[in-house]
Amino acid sequence: MRGVSRRDRPQPLDARSTRAQAPGAPDRATTLNAPVPEQPTRVVALDYGSARCGVAVSDPTNTLATPLEPILRPNTRKGFNRLLAAIREQAPATVVVGLPLSLSGRDSAQTREARAFAERLEAVLGLPVELYDERFTTALAQQRPGAAAEDSRAAAVLLEEWLATRR
Repeated sequence: MRGVSRRDRPQPLDARSTRAQAPGAPDRATTLNAPVPEQPTRVVALDYGSARCGVAVSDPTNTLATPLEPILRPNTRKGFNRLLAAIREQAPATVVVGLPLSLSGRDSAQTREARAFAERLEAVLGLPVELYDERFTTALAQQRPGAAAEDSRAAAVLLEEWLATRR
């Protein structure tokens, strides 16, 4: 470009800026004011029982709850490790454990066992574990058709109810 001074040459937008930007980087003014999109996260719900633990997972938008295979004997070392593997495979942000309160809302032996289970799970996973009232989830799961195990369908009902409280 002979005969055209450097000052007259068209300069790329980034070159006019007083701050150096990497080639192809977006304009800083637009990125500073742009809203940061929330990362989609999954939630796993558990319908805990000493014989079987129903498992359900949300989709990343927290709209749908899908029942998964239940874990047998989750209070044994082998069962607990299978449960941990199933939870980690879903990479959830939160785990919800059903709290089996009595119809009057009082704690029972099962309630205390579920609380201890949730505490153990939280300590091992390092994720937030929330307890949520699971009264009537099994009855509702029995009314739903499906090939999934009843315990996992109950976990899906629990998860749907928990998700609905967060909308």
